[in-house]
Amino acid sequence: MKKLLPYLFCCVSLVSFSQQKLWKGYFSYNEITDVCNSDSKVFASTRNSLFNKDVNTNILSTFTSVDDVKADKITAVFQSSNNHTFIGNENGLIIIIKPDGSVLNKVDIITEVPVSPNQKKINDFYEFNNKIYVSTEYGISVFDSSNLEIEENYYIGSSGEYLDVLQTTVYNGELYAATRTQGIKKVALSNPFIYDYSQWQMFAAGNWLSLVTFNNQLVAMNFDGYTYKFVGNSPQQIVNHGSNGLKLRTDGTYLTISCQWQILVFNQSLIQVSTVNQIPNFPGMLTCAITKNDKLYIGTQKNGLFESAIINPSVFTNISPKGPLEDYTFKVKKTPNELWVTHGSYDRTYNPDLKLQGISIYNSNTGWGEIKSTDIQGSVSLAAIAENPNLPNQVFVASGHDGLLKFTNKANLQVYDETNNLESVGGFPGYFSVRINGMKFDKDANLWITNAFVNNGLKVLKNNNSWQSFNLSSVLQNATNERYGNLDIDKNGTKWVATFTNGFYGFNEKYNNKFIVVNEENGGLPSNDVRCVAVDKRNQLWIGTFKGLRILSSVDRFVSDTELETTNIVIQEGDLAQELFYQQVIQDIYVDGSNRKWVSIADAGVFLVSANGQETIHRFTMENSPLPSNNVLDIDVDEVSGEVFFATDKGLVSFLGTSTKGSENLADVYVYPNPVRPGYTGTVKISGLMDKVNLKITDIEGNLVFETTSQGGTVEWDTTAFGKYKVASGVYMVFVSSSDAAETTVKKIMVIR
Repeated sequence: MKKLLPYLFCCVSLVSFSQQKLWKGYFSYNEITDVCNSDSKVFASTRNSLFNKDVNTNILSTFTSVDDVKADKITAVFQSSNNHTFIGNENGLIIIIKPDGSVLNKVDIITEVPVSPNQKKINDFYEFNNKIYVSTEYGISVFDSSNLEIEENYYIGSSGEYLDVLQTTVYNGELYAATRTQGIKKVALSNPFIYDYSQWQMFAAGNWLSLVTFNNQLVAMNFDGYTYKFVGNSPQQIVNHGSNGLKLRTDGTYLTISCQWQILVFNQSLIQVSTVNQIPNFPGMLTCAITKNDKLYIGTQKNGLFESAIINPSVFTNISPKGPLEDYTFKVKKTPNELWVTHGSYDRTYNPDLKLQGISIYNSNTGWGEIKSTDIQGSVSLAAIAENPNLPNQVFVASGHDGLLKFTNKANLQVYDETNNLESVGGFPGYFSVRINGMKFDKDANLWITNAFVNNGLKVLKNNNSWQSFNLSSVLQNATNERYGNLDIDKNGTKWVATFTNGFYGFNEKYNNKFIVVNEENGGLPSNDVRCVAVDKRNQLWIGTFKGLRILSSVDRFVSDTELETTNIVIQEGDLAQELFYQQVIQDIYVDGSNRKWVSIADAGVFLVSANGQETIHRFTMENSPLPSNNVLDIDVDEVSGEVFFATDKGLVSFLGTSTKGSENLADVYVYPNPVRPGYTGTVKISGLMDKVNLKITDIEGNLVFETTSQGGTVEWDTTAFGKYKVASGVYMVFVSSSDAAETTVKKIMVIR
């Protein structure tokens, strides 16, 4: 049997999903990496997105992967005189947003400049006479601002080697370059051999960080913490701001000096007119600043973009769009009323990230809110999220280092740790690390959790607030060194737990504390490193491992058998038998309301496969969809609306699909879009259905054009007659009846061609 990835042979949809308005972005705008301005706007970049403010209308606009802006650590942003927005990235990618909103990805530097990938960072853009000078880690690339093509590259090291150029400017007909290690260099723009490194002259020795032309003067900042103006070749000190300088900016009226802990503004006479050391109530490092008209705009590392008056700044207004605390999204959970997001993480071996981070919470009525890192008692590595089904205002968050956090009404924090029922990693006197990861509520609202590196690795917080632990030392090899992925619970109350080195196990306290362990040696797993498990609606267990996928055909076998065997999924493609997800690292599996499976593969995007895995319905990657990254860390679904959330290392996005669960009746069936207007290329969705209803669509004369049985709560119709041709304009009738015909409803769809 030949074993291949499904995406090597399956036909998957490559439709322009952004055109169908099926995607949403939930990005953070807190970590500002650069700012620039144009005649009427101020632009600010984050690591993965861009936004601007129109200073005349105060309208904010955002640009994210949903708008085809797929960044890779934005390092510079610039607005050209012909209103093209240039976005520079750490890997050398230049994204250009044209005035009409279309996006152009320039990969010339990535593909053609012969330097190592870690030496292509875009440091700055500068425009002069219809040319864009791009300062990079290897030298200077010159863009023609009209045709948006690179004309030539300048490698200006003393022997023609690559040289880190941080910023350029033109002064008195000469191009100046501030370099990290070889001083300020210059060359006449009229020199026909400007590309020849030997034509570049040393202007000022040293290590230079930034330079601009301001009020017909050359001004430069060095790494030693000084900013100078040059009179001829002689530097004259303007200010000693310390060695934490970042960049010089000018709008022609003011010179702005950005430092990590202060912003200084000078007028055209180089008299200091403004100083900002901190944003009141928002401590943290500053990243960049610029002036526009009479306003000062300051970017921060964690708190977004602030606006204030240039002269006597005292009131600072945060003008960043609202969003989560940061783009790195580790786990996401849709509760009935809110969306909870954690930003902590752990590595492949479940070692926790010790960075202190808060929790982001989205409410469709009130927007984004947060639980600050200062309000969680120092807890780090926040991961899985679970809502109490009996108390919707009670949410639990697992920490990979500090135990279990319980929030009531997003406050009233209670922490369970080594002092109250949970256990710490052993062997280190005075060191406490309570590592909780997988957790799930059972049907009686008991919360089951995993506790790593201890014998009592499975615990339950009962609905009466008492705790019970279960010893795994006789079940798992080296239980005190075991770590855990997620856990799921089936209809029989059996707990299925993913482990790092022992495969997975099933446990049910109702059967005399019965355990069954399934691993490579006993059970047919391709790897003992099981990353995730998921019970589907046909009582099958899907198992995602570090080396592929396996299925347990029925969870009921746990009750009757003493050993369990898993199998792979084999797809027949012509004469070839192929194993689904062969040798792939499976990070998450989510079973939707139609029993289809959303599967994320490490660095390969996400798949939607049919209930039995035989059909690939969608494959989303950052190359064919608005995913900002192919590293999808977690998946969750709003089973009422069908919105599928993808947590990635570069931001949170969602896809509005048909992953809804069946309703209890047909009282709330609705159709959208309706009417179907000319030019619409998407599908019509009939939602609010009961599971397994019969649905027929006919024209007004009763001719059948579509029929299906629902799987879950939503059905899609492609507005064709059984897939053969598009139906004509007119009114179409939707007849819905439950499987026992006890409930029926009729809807109408207007199609306008």
